[in-house]
Amino acid sequence: MVGLKPSDVPPPLGVKMASAGAAACIADIVTFPLDTAKVRLQIQGEAKAVGGIRYRGVFGTISTMVRTEGPRSLYNGLVAGLQRQLCFASIRIGLYDNVKNFYTGGKDNPGVLVRILAGCTTGAMAVSFAQPTDVVKVRFQAQTNLDGVARRYSGTMQAYKHIFQNEGIRGLWKDNLPCHFVSAFGAGFVTTVIASPVDVVKTRYMNSPPGQYKSAINCAWTMLTKEGPTAFYKGFVPSFLRLGSWNVVMFVSFEQIKRAMMVTKKRIDATN
Repeated sequence: MVGLKPSDVPPPLGVKMASAGAAACIADIVTFPLDTAKVRLQIQGEAKAVGGIRYRGVFGTISTMVRTEGPRSLYNGLVAGLQRQLCFASIRIGLYDNVKNFYTGGKDNPGVLVRILAGCTTGAMAVSFAQPTDVVKVRFQAQTNLDGVARRYSGTMQAYKHIFQNEGIRGLWKDNLPCHFVSAFGAGFVTTVIASPVDVVKTRYMNSPPGQYKSAINCAWTMLTKEGPTAFYKGFVPSFLRLGSWNVVMFVSFEQIKRAMMVTKKRIDATN
């Protein structure tokens, strides 16, 4: 890889967590319009279209949003998105090697099952910690910025406060933890096909006001009976495009940031 050379010393946990969080934020900034387009397509058909706007395809959705709401609309929820990555990726990716070594007792060349188990463990930990940021991110991405249309939230911190006051702690920790476990298996076409139905349910359930759905399962059943099975694959194309590009940007950035932090740490240690 072009860039800084790997360190001779394995990076400590703090370096891995910090570099993972920073790299994930960079990847989010690059790919956020695709994520926003995905959310808009996933919730389309759930209720009457605001302002009669209908989205068609990933690039049609992006162009429609830019034309009707301005280019800044593509980054609705970015603050919460970056907060999510600082929480989620720091744990999911930063802790992965340590958890894997814990399961193997430090042995080299762990098997596939051990890798999956480590991924599921760190994924579950990350989701449990970062869930409120994901709820706020999705709700901002779903929120339209049209003249004459009341906005659901005015700011990120106001959104956290409003959700907690009106929906309680359960509003920030929606009952959709199983929807995230698929992310532990990595990214790719097959993973996107498997994860797409639960991702659509996750988005709709997170974005729903109190009382609209009894549970994530009820949300899925409502989608199936009212919109048919194809509803579970709304937003598939932007989801696939984002997963691929996000992982490329993230892991390239992750390695370079991690190496840069180790160089800085080595210089600091040399002066002490």
